[in-house]
Amino acid sequence: MFIQIEPQSDVPIYAQVRNGIMEGIVRGELLPGDVLPSVRALAADLGVNMHTVNKSYHELESKGVIRIVPKSGAVICPPSVDGIASSRIDQISGELRPILVESIVLGMTEGDIQTLVKSIISNVKGE
Repeated sequence: MFIQIEPQSDVPIYAQVRNGIMEGIVRGELLPGDVLPSVRALAADLGVNMHTVNKSYHELESKGVIRIVPKSGAVICPPSVDGIASSRIDQISGELRPILVESIVLGMTEGDIQTLVKSIISNVKGE
């Protein structure tokens, strides 16, 4: 698993770690059942504080992406067979809405936004 930390970024380091793990899942580098490195090991590999990695892991657990098993580590969860809960879809919608509104205010068309989203998805998947 390869996570690049950009210390000068406006994105907090814990969010960079969280996002890097999720991108690894999207690209198929991390599969359901895979065990993530220990908090201590990943923090050492990335040169960040253990509390930073711990915060990332707990956010991923709250999103249902990983399951933290005491003394065994953090395990990648399989996608839900029942689909995404409507409450989670509502949360994602709430997070996307301001970004979409800003895009429209700045002059992007619906087509521009769709093209951008497709480009981002292809980039994340490594296509």
